[in-house]
Amino acid sequence: MQRRDFTKNLMASAGLATLSAPLAMASETKTSANAPFKLKYAPHFGMFANSAGKDEIDQLKFMHEMGFRALEDNGMMGKSPELQTKIGETMAKLDMTMGVFVVGFDNWPLSTSLTSGDKGWRDKFLASCKGAVETAKRCNAKWMTVVPGNYDRRIPMGIQTSNVIESLRRGAEILEPHGLTMVLEPLSDTPDLFLRNSDQTFMICKAVNSPACKILFDMWHMQRNEGRMTQNMDWCWEEIAYFQIGDEPGRNEPTTGEVNYKNLFKHIAQKGYTGVLGMEHGNAFKGKEGEMKLIEAYRQSDI
Repeated sequence: MQRRDFTKNLMASAGLATLSAPLAMASETKTSANAPFKLKYAPHFGMFANSAGKDEIDQLKFMHEMGFRALEDNGMMGKSPELQTKIGETMAKLDMTMGVFVVGFDNWPLSTSLTSGDKGWRDKFLASCKGAVETAKRCNAKWMTVVPGNYDRRIPMGIQTSNVIESLRRGAEILEPHGLTMVLEPLSDTPDLFLRNSDQTFMICKAVNSPACKILFDMWHMQRNEGRMTQNMDWCWEEIAYFQIGDEPGRNEPTTGEVNYKNLFKHIAQKGYTGVLGMEHGNAFKGKEGEMKLIEAYRQSDI
């Protein structure tokens, strides 16, 4: 080969390499931006409606495209059986995991419900557990949220606790044969609520003594009610089956408040948790731009 031809070929190769490098970097950036998150964060319907539109199946596909591999939907039991089935089938195709839906059996949670020992409330709860089994089959769910309700101030605390335990045992008898788990959620919405702390919920789960009754550790509620989250997680770990997310104050995505979610996610992962972390919070910023900021906040906080 003549020197002139060799130089020409070398320059062409260098030009091709220079041209291809940005393309490769762009491809790598796109892949990285949409890669699956390390943990199973679960958005809910409506969280990305500005980007994906109002159709729930389109929203599911958008979530998957953005790297999310789970969904939670508190209102799943209120959807038609046809839509529940369609959601379940779509998630199966996308290899996504269904998170919690709520077992609603009264004007939840604004009543005395299970704490009173009233047979009417217990029967409503058990009927809803039976309905939850059918919903779970259609959407491939495993976990469902249960809230016992409010204090009944006419009854001693120990008696209320026993009433709750007995109802939950009966509910567990319905769910356990199907491999389903109700997750009890201590809440911070009002001091009238019966279930407020992780240690209290741990004790109740121990008393129910069933794999169908575990703890939903909502980190927003627990930050407000008790703090010391990694310590309380460790104490209650063997009964925790599900986590939910929300920064405080504001109950929006991580990085918008005072909670160090990067550290919490790392702690949860190091404990060996591979389940779902529900994104039960709002969007701190509006519109499509706000939705992209939310996704970026999870990229920053992911392990």
